[in-house]
Order: sequence, then C-alpha cells, then structure tokens
Amino acid sequence: MSKKVRKPVKKDKDFSEQIIKILSQSANKAFNYKQIGSKLELDDTQSRNQIIKDLKILAGQNKIIESEPGKYLIKAESKEYYEGKIDMTGRKTAYFVCPELEEDVFIPTNNLNHALDKDIVKVYVYNRRKGKRPEGEVIEVIERHKTDFVGVIDIQNNFSFVSTANPKMYTDIFIPKDKIGDAEQGDVVVVHIEDWPTRADSPFGRVIKVLGKPGEHDTEINAILAEYGLPAEFPIEVEAFAQKIDTSIQESEIANRRDMRDTLTFTIDPKDAKDFDDALSFEILDNGNYEIGIHIADVSHYLQEGTILDDEAYNRATSVYLVDRVVPMLPEVLSNFACSLRPNEEKYTFSAIFELDKNANIKKSWFGRTVINSNQRFSYEEAQHIIENKDGIIPLETSITDSEYEVSNEIVFATLKLDELAKILREDRLNKGAITFDKVEVKFNLSETGNPEGVYFKTSKDSNHLIEEFMLLANKKVSEFIGRQKKTFVYRIHDEPNEDKLLAMQELIKKFGYEVDFGSGSVAHVLNDLMKEVNGKKEQNLIDTLAIRSMSKAKYSTDNIGHYGLAFDYYSHFTSPIRRYPDVMVHRLLQHYLDGGKSVDLELYESKSLHCSQMEGLATKAERDSIKYMQVKYMLDHMDQEFLGVISGVTEFGIFVEIVENKCEGMCRARDIKDDYYVFDEKQYALVGQSTKKLLQLGDEIYVKVKNADLVKKQLDFNFLRLVEEPVK
Repeated sequence: MSKKVRKPVKKDKDFSEQIIKILSQSANKAFNYKQIGSKLELDDTQSRNQIIKDLKILAGQNKIIESEPGKYLIKAESKEYYEGKIDMTGRKTAYFVCPELEEDVFIPTNNLNHALDKDIVKVYVYNRRKGKRPEGEVIEVIERHKTDFVGVIDIQNNFSFVSTANPKMYTDIFIPKDKIGDAEQGDVVVVHIEDWPTRADSPFGRVIKVLGKPGEHDTEINAILAEYGLPAEFPIEVEAFAQKIDTSIQESEIANRRDMRDTLTFTIDPKDAKDFDDALSFEILDNGNYEIGIHIADVSHYLQEGTILDDEAYNRATSVYLVDRVVPMLPEVLSNFACSLRPNEEKYTFSAIFELDKNANIKKSWFGRTVINSNQRFSYEEAQHIIENKDGIIPLETSITDSEYEVSNEIVFATLKLDELAKILREDRLNKGAITFDKVEVKFNLSETGNPEGVYFKTSKDSNHLIEEFMLLANKKVSEFIGRQKKTFVYRIHDEPNEDKLLAMQELIKKFGYEVDFGSGSVAHVLNDLMKEVNGKKEQNLIDTLAIRSMSKAKYSTDNIGHYGLAFDYYSHFTSPIRRYPDVMVHRLLQHYLDGGKSVDLELYESKSLHCSQMEGLATKAERDSIKYMQVKYMLDHMDQEFLGVISGVTEFGIFVEIVENKCEGMCRARDIKDDYYVFDEKQYALVGQSTKKLLQLGDEIYVKVKNADLVKKQLDFNFLRLVEEPVK
C-alpha cells in the first residue's frame, strides 16, 4: 500500500470543490480555514491564504454561510449535491443518475472517491453552465450495491490481491495475509469487501469461498452464479425441511378439491424436462363445446408461508436455467417429484377450466383447486409429430422412450383439436396487436463432462404455440378475474416501447436493407411484418435482438398498466409456480379471494414484486453469461477454422461479428485489420478504410478466424480475413 505523498501546491490553486465537499459531508458543523486545511493535508502559507480566499468567494456566491466570524457552514437549501446511483462505463469513469436532474452527470475517475457500480451515493454537481456537460464528485457512498465479488487471487509474501473480470470493477481488492483462508495462488475466489480506508487505493476484503482453478468448467459456472449472488445449492436445513414434508395424496384433501382424475389429461414439455408444472385436459361436452383444463402444480399446498422453505424460495424468486444445469427455486423433492405432474400419478393442482366453442369463444370459466392423474407425457417433438401427421404412431427420433409407440385415438383427437383452438386464439391475439418474437435459441450438445460437442438452434413450432396459447389464456383470465374486483394482485406488466429506441432501431435496420416506418401505423403490426420478412435469413437473430432491445422490460407489479407485447389489459403469471415465486403469490392470492378474503396489503406485495423482478433480471444475466461461456469454450476447439459472419455492431474500437452457423459473437479490433487504417464513421455506422475507402458496416458478411478465446472474461476476439465478395488472397 502506498502512503499518500503531499504534493507542492501550484500558484492560485482553487480549493472551492474540496471545500464544498468537506462542508457537505458534515452539513451541520462549521469549519474554519485551519480545520479545512487539516482535512486537505495542507499547512503551507500559500495554501492557507488560498483557502481563506475561496471561503470568502463561496460565501459571496451564497453557496456557504459564515455562521460566526471565520467559521463556515454549507447552505442548507443548496442543491449543488444530490442523491442517486452510479453507472460505471467500464473505462474507470462513471455517470451519476438522479431523477432530480435533467441529464446524467459525468464523474471522472479521480472524483469517484471509492464509489462502485450501482452504489447509491451523494454527489456534488458542478459545471452546470449552459452548453457545458455537468460534472460531479462523489462525496459520500450511502449504500453499496454489492460487497461480494468474484476474481482471481494473486498471493504475495504478506498479502494478496484479487482482480475481477468485471469491466465495471475498476480496482482490485486487497486481502491481508490472515484473511486468505484456503485459497491458493491463481484460484478463483469469492471475496467480501469489509472496509475501504480513506487513503487506501484498494478496498480491504477477505476470501469467503474458493471456487477452483480458472478455466475449469465447474469453476466458471459457479463463478457466474456467485457474480450475481445466486446460490448454487440449498442450505442443509432447507433440504432437511423439504424432505420431511408429507407429499402423500390424502382422501381428506381430495374431498376439498374438484376431482378430475378420470378426465383425459396430458403434459407437453421439452424432451429433457424433469419438472412438469402444467398439464392440459380435454373433454367434449354434451352441447358440443369443449372443456379445456389448464392444470398447474399446486406448489402452495406444500410451500407454506412462514417456513424456512418458503423464505428460501422467496429469496431465490426464480429457477436459473444455465447452459448445462438448472438451479431450481425449490428442492428436488418438490420440483421433480411431489409437484411434478408426472404420468399415471395423482397430483394436486390449481386449475383454470374453460368451456370453449368451436371458434375458441369462452362460454364459461372456473378457477380452483383440483386433483388430476395425467394419462400421457409428450415431448414437443412428439406432439408436433401428431399435429403434422394426424396419427399417434410416434417414431424413434421423436420419442422420449427411445422407441416407436402408439397413443390412443382419443389423445390424437384431443391434441389436434387443442392445436386448432390454439391457432384461433393466436390469430385473434395477433390481430389485436400482440407482438410475436420467435427468436432463435442457441443450444449445445454437451458431453458427460459438460464440454460442447455441437451447436443447434431451438425454434418454436405448432406444439410450442399450442402450450403457449393455453398458458397465456389461463394467465390472462386469472388476472382479469381478480383485476375486475379491484383487489391487490401481482400482475405481469409491460409498458409501451420508448419512441427514441424505436427510431434508433429503425435507422439501424436500414443498414440491413429493411425499410420500416413506426410512424405509419401500429408498432406491433410493423414489427410483426418485419419478423416475417427476416425469418430464416442470416440476420434474423440480430434483428430479433435489436427489436427486443427496443421494447420495455416486462416486470411484476401491483399497478396494472396492462401488457403491451401481448396486447392484454390484464395479465399475470399463474402457470409456473415450480420455477417462479410470483406464480406462487398469485396462487395464494387467488385462493384467498375465492374464499372471500379482503384485499391484501398493497405495499407489501409491491415490495415482493420488485424483489422478484430484480431476481429475474439477475437470473437472466447469469443465463446469458453461461451461454457466452459455452460459446467461447466451443470456439476454443475451432481456432483454425474459417467462419462466415455478419457484422452485428460497429464502434470506434472495431466491429462485432456474429458467426452465422453458431451465433457466437466476438470482436475484430480495428487495429488488427491489416489491409488499411480504419476510422469509425458515426453517420454511416461503419469503419472506413482511409486509403481504400472500403466500408465495414452493419450487416456486411465477412470471413473471420478466432484470434483469442478467453474463458474467464467470456470474450472472443476474431481476426478479420476478408469481405465475402473479396477474393481469397
């Protein structure tokens, strides 16, 4: 640790900002020039005279008050300082975000004063003159956003440092020798920041967990979870509590439920799914209409409020779907067994049951607790085979049983009729302004040790849409049922898109050769037409991503503003309580209101909704990081291969390239493109060769090779080879 050295003061140095900072930090205390000089570690005559001069100037500007001769206070009503959040740029500088200010305030590196990304801070704002970018200085860290960090430890003789791969963490963390724990040189560790002394360059911390060696599969996956504060396993006491729950089906409980064990029921899920939290039942009524049941695992029957199991589920708020594993919200005894609607097993469910006519018009609705016995488990591929071939002979390549088998005519008819009704529901939804994103999902064929052996893409087909439409129907109608009663409820809301984002997207899409005009009519219809136009083309994934980013983020709230993307006035999450805590809350509230209960505490449920939205955000980031990690790992084995890619982004530093065949994205740095010297042209959104005038712009097809694949940073660097139309040299 380096000791702070006093530097000679330059003539006429202005101490106004430091004075404001000192007085702001102790708003009720008066200081004289000697006390301020002491805090600034200045005691020479020149500095003392400058401090006296600056104090008088600030008092004359009415920024501070001379409370008694020679003593000064910050002016109480002064609004030069604000509270808000730090947003690091990744370049050791930051912006201060505050609702009270019209624009974000730039914070230079030397003015961060130990603030880290997303910390709540108090900032002194200066340089607010017209035409000048406002700048500021952090004068107090009010609340740390996070204190646990993941990094690699470098052990010296008497101390250690931990450096992180997070580009927004601009400092390493100092670890005293007695706080290293079991860590060894080069280990990936989790450290907890305990203190950050005023004069220290780095915060002080201790190692709280050793994750393993960098680059090892389990180390990197667990590091992703730890980076976002997500648990990798359940506490022993929670597992023990779950194991003691009585999961048997009791006749006394069945008597309190609608018995649907004799109704034709089946599940449709991914081939490798272990938990089945939704099932569909189908029955033809005497009047020719169809009774469709959407049956959801009754998690709230087992997950009782006030227990350590419920506390753990709430804290997690969601299951996390990483590329090679699922980190469940509930222990396996519930998620994969008691609450999983496995075939030929009696299960407690919470159901939304509808009578539909042949045109999918809803004639009657019923909500309540049921008991079912699923007749059949289908994979999406098996259900798709029935839809496409109109028969129940399931071949080997689609079968979850790894052999050909035949299902009954009754199940075939039910599947085909449900598909027919789902298509009517979907068309009606799209006609009313719903937006559909059939974004390609990148999936990996993994070896037993978790190594990626191949890449494939998951796309939605009729069987996926069948399940989707009936889940949407249940979610919509449950929400509508409570919403019209004006009682507190947990909604899934989605605001209208930001106009500026849409216009920015409109300009970017032009670079790919597509003309869209969001001012010409319904945004939803314009987007849907665009999605149809790009479907199956090389740039589909990029344009889908741009479109999704232009949308607002869906979240949970008690304030129902509707769901823009689905074109629903009422919407909630009811259908996945095994993996989402908001669905558990919805089940509890629905039963409470079915029992005649009064409206519950709105503030309490708004707080819970906010927590669930935040945890969902962290889980999404972890899932994306795990995909990036696996893409980098996959490309490590293809270092010498030439790939066709599409330019997906352009910056002054280089171009981002997405490989067509596997959707892996990396950067070709401008300095590494050797055939010319390239400069970023913001208007053309391109790199321009200064000699050749060659353009490298969004949407161009190019050939690349992998230059570097960094598993720890989850980054790919490519070498630029040539544009598609250029000959091989």
